[in-house]
Amino acid sequence: MKSNIVNQFGGNWTEAKMEIVVKYAKAYLTIMNKQTWVKTLYFDGFAGSGHIEADEEKDAIKGTALRILEIDDPKPFDIYYFVEKNKKNKESLEAVIKENYPSKRAPVIQEDCNIKLMHMAKFLKENKPFRALAFIDPYGMSVNWESIEHLKGLGIDLWILVPTGVGVNRLLKNDKNIPEAWLKKLEMFLGLERNEILKHFYSDKTINTLFGDETSVNKDVEIIQKIGNLYSQRLKTIFEFVSDSFVMRNSTNSIMYHFMMATNNKTALALANDIIKPKYRI
Repeated sequence: MKSNIVNQFGGNWTEAKMEIVVKYAKAYLTIMNKQTWVKTLYFDGFAGSGHIEADEEKDAIKGTALRILEIDDPKPFDIYYFVEKNKKNKESLEAVIKENYPSKRAPVIQEDCNIKLMHMAKFLKENKPFRALAFIDPYGMSVNWESIEHLKGLGIDLWILVPTGVGVNRLLKNDKNIPEAWLKKLEMFLGLERNEILKHFYSDKTINTLFGDETSVNKDVEIIQKIGNLYSQRLKTIFEFVSDSFVMRNSTNSIMYHFMMATNNKTALALANDIIKPKYRI
């Protein structure tokens, strides 16, 4: 059944991003299948409707949620947990799952991903046999750092899309005159005080002129890449390892997103980097 509700396709990197997650999930399940005591949980914090609209000339394609549900070899996940805040998308995905994957334990919950990330952390702490693979593909800067912090020390591999160019960079105004609401958003997203954020991305230069010393504000030239590096560094305060980033660019070659995986498992890190590496050509 094709869903009546579709999400918007974002270009070649959207397909590449889904391929990365699905390929990783298959390898992840192959490893977990050898550990008979382990139970597996797949968590999708922004699950969508189940389908993604490609363009006017092509039919909608399956989203990540449905592609993950299709995996049966070497084994399916024991539990799937889909979070979708939009009511229509939630109901659409729920209907597709009910019709096409009725035997799978795959609830779709209409809720804020931040809340459910904290609930998942609690679940993993209370259910030791479970290991989780999480995919966080947010709408803008909607994932708060506080939510990520709850995952510290847990058996979870976290793939997260970071809106470096289309999110954080747009809030970091060239003249450093950033509105209060934007500063608060940056603090919530990065988990840093505003003074630390501004110091990281701006420098002040004092020039001696005929009329005395004048100070100019300089925004870092390679700021988008620097945002990606900072987020990776922040993840390393929660997880032992963070993968290389799959850098997503638009048609003008401007960086839009950094896609990375955080884990406490060294084998998982190597696997993620092996999967990401061929995608650098996108």
